[in-house]
Amino acid sequence: MLNMAEGLVRLRALAENPVVRTLAEAFAAEGYDLAVVGGPVRDALLGRATNDLDFTTNAMPDDILRIVTPISSTQWDIGREFGTIGARVQGEQVEITTYRADSYDGLTRKPTVEFGDTIDGDLLRRDFTVNAMALQVPQVRLIDPTGGVEDLVARALRTPTDPAVSFGDDPLRMLRGARFSAQLGFDIEQATLDAITELRSTLSIVSPERVQGELVKLLQTDDPVRGIRVLVDTGLIEEFLPEVSALRLEVDEHHHHKDVYEHSLTALEQAIALERARHPEAAPDAALRLAVLLHDIGKPRTRKLEDGGAVSFHHHDVVGSRMARKRLQSLRFDKDTTDAVSKLIELHLRFFGYAEGAWTDAAVRRYVRDAGDQLERLHILTRADVTTRNKRKAKRLAAAYDDIEKRIAALREQEELDAIRPDLDGNQIQQILGISPGREVGEAYKFLMELRLDEGAIGADAAEQRLREWWAARG
Repeated sequence: MLNMAEGLVRLRALAENPVVRTLAEAFAAEGYDLAVVGGPVRDALLGRATNDLDFTTNAMPDDILRIVTPISSTQWDIGREFGTIGARVQGEQVEITTYRADSYDGLTRKPTVEFGDTIDGDLLRRDFTVNAMALQVPQVRLIDPTGGVEDLVARALRTPTDPAVSFGDDPLRMLRGARFSAQLGFDIEQATLDAITELRSTLSIVSPERVQGELVKLLQTDDPVRGIRVLVDTGLIEEFLPEVSALRLEVDEHHHHKDVYEHSLTALEQAIALERARHPEAAPDAALRLAVLLHDIGKPRTRKLEDGGAVSFHHHDVVGSRMARKRLQSLRFDKDTTDAVSKLIELHLRFFGYAEGAWTDAAVRRYVRDAGDQLERLHILTRADVTTRNKRKAKRLAAAYDDIEKRIAALREQEELDAIRPDLDGNQIQQILGISPGREVGEAYKFLMELRLDEGAIGADAAEQRLREWWAARG
């Protein structure tokens, strides 16, 4: 519950921030207004940590640059055409933008940039009322023309103007609504939700890179499941990640299986809890969370209704991995993230064979080798994938995974598992067998790798003897 008395104290503290005070005094000395705007004001009222500082002013870009140059170590004007000047003041990065009164053509997200002459007009063009508040400095005056404080109290997300107009101007705001719902724990008010449902197809004018950026920010919030439900319930996710809503499989009255959509969301919540427990100081792992969300997207394509009421999803891991790779590429994810997510999905079922019966050391080595640098993420994904309400089964699977992690740790100490290599390298193979680079060297290397995985390190001399025997047996 928002305590306004405490919120006002925090606003005064924000105004006394050395960076804010320095800028406020500089602009006031030149006769211009200045206000902290958007997220920092909202977060100060809520008692949340404030990161980036954004300002708005009636000064034009050239004047902004002139004013900040003497009090900053660096300036950049890449956003000058949009009225934005960036600077580093006392080691902190800030952005200062001239009041805006833009218009949109509905065909692209790029507005016709028009500078405004009032701060109220500038605030009306922002995405949500809770982000449409400003703290004028140095006077320390809260400006809230759209009822942002009331919506903070109600924990509601609402657009400053008609949501159909707001989202029609910039469809990315619909995605931001889902993200803010997850980030702040707020509900989106009904008229705004209805507008998202009605206008979801307009997201097509937004670039894949911007959609991807909002998706990542959503996944990095404390409660991404809340935002994902908004995306699915409004149908907005159909426009860029339809594989998630497809997880809501119809249940035949004669065939029963776990609700794959709800299972995936529960797995995501469990993965986040594990991530925090295992790496409390680390930043939210978007790639891991994306892999958990998508780990079962192959199930709708592989579902088979068996006799007797059973349902099977054979090879959904492999199918899902390919689907994820294709989708992430279309959203312009970087290669490392795409490779990591697709590998995790492909491997997410591997452990369950271990739970059915103890693996040999060779099988554990292969598990580590195949996971590669994704092993820690695979640990979390595999544990989070257990959402059964059967406590006995859950306890058995947890114990089995505890065991495999202990064995991996023990083998790593013995053999430096992270860098598994045959006892002989390619040059040694060529020298011993008297052959030139080519297919046969690769086959010999593969033989030695399998030997290494099966028996552990046997030393160069023993490896050479086994290699010669293998070569002789080939004729």
